Amino acid sequence: MFSMIAASLVFAQLAMPVTLEQDRLTACMDEAQGDPATAIATANEWLEGTSGPGRSLPQQCLGFAYMALLRWEAAQQAFVTARDARLVDDYLARARLGGMAGNAALAGEVYLQATSLLLRAEEDALAADQQTMAGQFATDRARALVALGLESEAAAALDKARGFAPQDATIWLLSATLARRMGDLENAQNWIEIASLLDSVNPAIGLEAGLIAALAGFDDTARASWQSVVDNAGGSPQAAAAQLYLQQLDEVPAP
Repeated sequence: MFSMIAASLVFAQLAMPVTLEQDRLTACMDEAQGDPATAIATANEWLEGTSGPGRSLPQQCLGFAYMALLRWEAAQQAFVTARDARLVDDYLARARLGGMAGNAALAGEVYLQATSLLLRAEEDALAADQQTMAGQFATDRARALVALGLESEAAAALDKARGFAPQDATIWLLSATLARRMGDLENAQNWIEIASLLDSVNPAIGLEAGLIAALAGFDDTARASWQSVVDNAGGSPQAAAAQLYLQQLDEVPAP
């Protein structure tokens, strides 16, 4: 899920140039990181007397504050309200805010709502001519669909994501992982190779490449991939998993 820092970066691109109201939001977000309860009070006080699009910024502050408290349902609702307060043709802001709402739903494990919110965010991103952003939202939607057990629908969402954001290695990694789980080793191999070309140092990609190779019966390739993860990403969770896989691969079956 997204962090407070990531959310702050998202806001930085919501509206330019900076206005006094946006400065006020920045201060409120800073408060949300250190004292979310006070930030909630600040945002609610700010909401008094506001109407229309002016309600969007204090609602965003509420969303950030609720995130800091892990109150995902409240954060989701705040971001939806912030999105809906924007002008109907402000597609970029609506996309970003809808994406925040969708990710809050993901964090709260409300997966059906997450798919709906993220699909709408994806559509708004496309209307804003932001295909890479649309690809990110399609990827998040695929995560929700997997959680719902809808693997074919998740694969379709990732297919769209690859078309929207072909330079995003994470999308190819997730596509390969889902294909492996669905028994489609040919596509899994093709897609993990693309992921590796785009991000050759990502230990999660090396770990997945080894799993795909092992399932395809290429033990030496799997061993080399996992050993590379151990050598280059020591101390990481992926290195620990790779070490375990190597031990399992080298075990001699009992007579």
